[in-house]
Amino acid sequence: MFSAVNLRLIQNYTSLALALFVLNFALTFHNVWPTLGITTRFELSVEIAILILALTLYSRLMTKISPHILTLLALMLTVMTLARYIEVTAPALFGRSVNLYWDAQYLPDVAKMLAEVANPFQIVMVLAGALFGVTVIFFALRFALVSVTRRFSDPKELRMLSLLMAILTLGYFIGHVNQPIHTLKYYSLPLTKTYWGQVKFISSVMANEASDVIPPSEPLSDFDLSGLNGSDVIVQFIESYGATAYDTASIAEIIAPAQQNFYNSVRDTNRRVVSAFIESPTFGGNSWLAHASFMTGLDINQLSTYNLLMTQQRTTLSDKFAAQGYQPIALMPGLQADWPEGAFYGFDSIYGAEEIAYKGPEFGWWRIPDQYSLTQLHDLEISKHPRQPLFLLFNTITPHMPFRPTPPYQPDWSRLLTDKPYDQQVVEESLSLLPEWTNLQPAYAGTLAYTFTYLSGYLRNYPDDDFVWIILGDHQPLAAVSGQDVRWDVPVHIVSNNNKIIEDLLQKGFVEGMTPTSQPISNMHDLPITLLSVFSN
Repeated sequence: MFSAVNLRLIQNYTSLALALFVLNFALTFHNVWPTLGITTRFELSVEIAILILALTLYSRLMTKISPHILTLLALMLTVMTLARYIEVTAPALFGRSVNLYWDAQYLPDVAKMLAEVANPFQIVMVLAGALFGVTVIFFALRFALVSVTRRFSDPKELRMLSLLMAILTLGYFIGHVNQPIHTLKYYSLPLTKTYWGQVKFISSVMANEASDVIPPSEPLSDFDLSGLNGSDVIVQFIESYGATAYDTASIAEIIAPAQQNFYNSVRDTNRRVVSAFIESPTFGGNSWLAHASFMTGLDINQLSTYNLLMTQQRTTLSDKFAAQGYQPIALMPGLQADWPEGAFYGFDSIYGAEEIAYKGPEFGWWRIPDQYSLTQLHDLEISKHPRQPLFLLFNTITPHMPFRPTPPYQPDWSRLLTDKPYDQQVVEESLSLLPEWTNLQPAYAGTLAYTFTYLSGYLRNYPDDDFVWIILGDHQPLAAVSGQDVRWDVPVHIVSNNNKIIEDLLQKGFVEGMTPTSQPISNMHDLPITLLSVFSN
C-alpha cells in the first residue's frame, strides 16, 4: 500500500505533468482536417520551455512570482493560443496560410457576409461560444501557470524544472545544427517564428517593397489580333472553379450533367469547345492575383507584388485589344465601391453593382445572380449594332463561398430584366437552401452546375453571336471543399466557331470537349501569351 506521503507525491507530480501538458498543448495543437476541431501530435513547444526556464531563473534571482505577472502571462498565452488556432485552421479551411496584412483587411467584409447568411440566433450563439471558449482558455492557462510556479517553493523541484526546461530548449537549438540526432522532429514550429515572418512581410509592404521582382519586360507587347477576324473576346473568370470540380467524384457527379448540357449547347449552335488545366497563382481566395496574372502576362503571386504592380504603367490585355480597335469592358457585379485599380487595366467601361442596377430578390451576400449580370451586359453592350468588337472581362460572383443561397435558373431570359425576374415560389425555395458549414461540397457543386446551366442557355439564346469565349477558374475553392494538399490547377474552356483558332489551340495542348487532360499545360500568366499567339495567326 502507498503511504499518504507517496500518494501526495503522485498527486503533486500528476498535477505538475497535467499543467505542463496544458501549457505545451496550447502552442502545439494541430487541426483535425477539414473541421474546426483540434488534436495533439505530442510535439514539444520550445516557447513554453523558454518561458518556464525564464520563470525559474526569475524565481531564483527575485522574490515569489506575483499573481499579477501570472495573469499577464496567461493573457499573453491566450492570445498566442488563438494565434495558433488561426495558424493551423486557415490551411484546413482555405488551403493556404494566414496572412495578417492581407486577410485582416477583409475581416469586416467577411463578418458582414456571415451576418447576412446566418440567422441572429446562430450569430449570438457563436459569439457567446467564442467568448466562453476564450474565457476557459485563459483560466486553464492561468491555473496551469500557478500549478507550475507553486513548485518553485521547493528547491529540489525548482532545480528539476530548470534542468528539464534547459534540456528541452537546448534540444531545439541543437536541431538547427548539422548533427546525427534530428531533434527538431519532436518540436512544433514556434508560433513566434511564424508571426515574426508576418511582421517582416507587413514591414516590407509598408515600405512599398515587393517580395518578388517584377520583370521590366512587357510579355504582351509583340502580338496582333488578325486571327480573330473581328470576333468578340469574352474572358469569364468563374469564381472558385478549380480542378476539384473534376478530381472529387462527389462534386463531379453533380456538375457533370450541367457540363454535358453546356457541351451540347456548344455543338448544337455550330461551335466547338476545347479545354485544359492551368496552374493558378493563388488558392482558396485572392482572385485578383489570378486576374492580374492573366491580364498582364506577369507572375503575380504575392500581395506585395500586386500592390507594386498597381503603381506601374504596364501593357495589359485591355491595351492590346484597344490598340486593335476593340472596346475593353469589365463586368464586375461584385464591385460595390470605387475600384482605383480599374485605371491600371485600361477598361473603357466598368459595370459594377450600381451600373447593372439589379432590383430583383437578393441571394446571399453577393446579391446579384450571374445570369442577370450577363443578361444586362448583353442588353447594354453586346446587342448594340453597329459597334466595335468587344474585349469583355466578366468576374463572376455566384460561385463564391459560402455558395448558397444559389439563384434559380430563369429559362425566360427576357424576364430577368423586369421587376419580377422569378416566380415567388422558386425564390423561396432557393433562399431556403442555406450553407451547411460542415459540408460545403454539395453547395459548391450546385453553384457550378447553375453556372454551366445559364451559360448553356445563353449559347442557345444567341446562336449567331460571333465570339471567342474564354471560361476559366481563378483558383481552387477553399480547402474545406477541395481537400488537403491538392493541386492549384484550374480548368479553362474556350468556345468558338472559328475552326482555325480551335485547331491551333489543340496544337498548344488543349483537348476537344469539356474534360482537360490531367496535367496543366501552363501557368496562369503564360496563358494570355499562348492565346495572343493563336489570335495573331
